[in-house]
Amino acid sequence: MSIRIGIMGYGNLGRGIEAAIKQNNDLELAAVFTRREPSLVEIRTPGVVVEDAANVSEYKDKIDVLIICGGSATDLPNQTPQYAREFNVIDSFDTHANIPSHFANVDREAKENGHVALISCGWDPGLFSLARVYADSVLPDGKAYTFWGRGVSQGHSDAIRRIPGVRDARQYTVPVEEALEAARSGENPDLTTRQMHTRECYVVLEEGADPGVVEEAIKTMPNYFADYDTTVHFVSQEELSRDHAGLPHGGFVLRSGRTGVKRDHNELIEFSLTLDSNPEFTASVLAAYARAVYRLAGKGESGCLTVLDIAPSLLSPRTPEDLRAHML
Repeated sequence: MSIRIGIMGYGNLGRGIEAAIKQNNDLELAAVFTRREPSLVEIRTPGVVVEDAANVSEYKDKIDVLIICGGSATDLPNQTPQYAREFNVIDSFDTHANIPSHFANVDREAKENGHVALISCGWDPGLFSLARVYADSVLPDGKAYTFWGRGVSQGHSDAIRRIPGVRDARQYTVPVEEALEAARSGENPDLTTRQMHTRECYVVLEEGADPGVVEEAIKTMPNYFADYDTTVHFVSQEELSRDHAGLPHGGFVLRSGRTGVKRDHNELIEFSLTLDSNPEFTASVLAAYARAVYRLAGKGESGCLTVLDIAPSLLSPRTPEDLRAHML
């Protein structure tokens, strides 16, 4: 029997989830939920209903895992605990500083209602989180670094679009090349947040909006821009659509450490991603973890989890015997 997936929100990530489901024979799209007028939302899977988000409760017995595709700034802190009362859920909450409080809120609702919830799933947080833990465990005498980009951050772009006066926006996270090379050198430099990345914002204003007020709101936004050197470019909608329509991303997790009795050997672990489509890759990660959430729920588990709590074998459609024979 296929695992029945519900998609809450049909933006870039929601469309990516739909595409990822088509690549996994054991997954099935059960329904798409939207805050827009459902009749205006066209999906690519024939025969699947597009339903008003307000009616999601009617599908409690028709969905095995609900993947929530809202933004981290204002959607997921409310949506994930809410939907965890009625469904097994996954989100891609990516405000790193707020993960502990988000985890606690979701864990409470999931446990009280007997559901499994997975938060902060994707590539960072997500696969990069795993890389950091593996590297930290293997090289305890060392220093870790994470670089993102150059690429479009969906969460940061969404946060800008929530600012009054902003019609549309794209935000690029850009690693500082000198800092990246210093991290790879084995010298284990101390690098501040501001030294490692810059942020570039391309913003389309609503008519009559004050660019100075919008720029100040962007540059002082905590958890997103306040700790970075940020450049804001105001552009037309035509220019944004023409030059910034793609959603590439990627990055690097590095750990440099010493081994040996004399600590005279320098070792470097590096995990990297180069992505043509940030939302489609993120969606592919979420689809794999939906399989794990379904399996854990089937064992009677409940509560909130992160990718750090889930064994890799639970992500795979392959049998344990096949994994041992071909992947180990």
